[in-house]
Amino acid sequence: MATKLSPNEITEKIKTLSGWQFADNAIQKQYVFESFMPAIEFVNRVARLAEEMDHHPDITINYRRVTMVLSTHSAGGLSALDFALAKKIESVVAG
Repeated sequence: MATKLSPNEITEKIKTLSGWQFADNAIQKQYVFESFMPAIEFVNRVARLAEEMDHHPDITINYRRVTMVLSTHSAGGLSALDFALAKKIESVVAG
């Protein structure tokens, strides 16, 4: 089981992620794409990464806006897994 991070660990780790926000015991970021299909393609790439890690984000799709919310439910908050997945999500966007 993943270990819940301390508030200080969260503060330090979130500094390494551009545009991610800490709220409601989770980290989240909204991505905006030019249209619906690129947004869906992004979600599909993230889904494959999440499945490989066996760590799944909450995903909201609103036409061309995609919001990712990460938290480790079994840890009762944020764990290192959330930040690792966030970095992989960022690599999808950059890639």
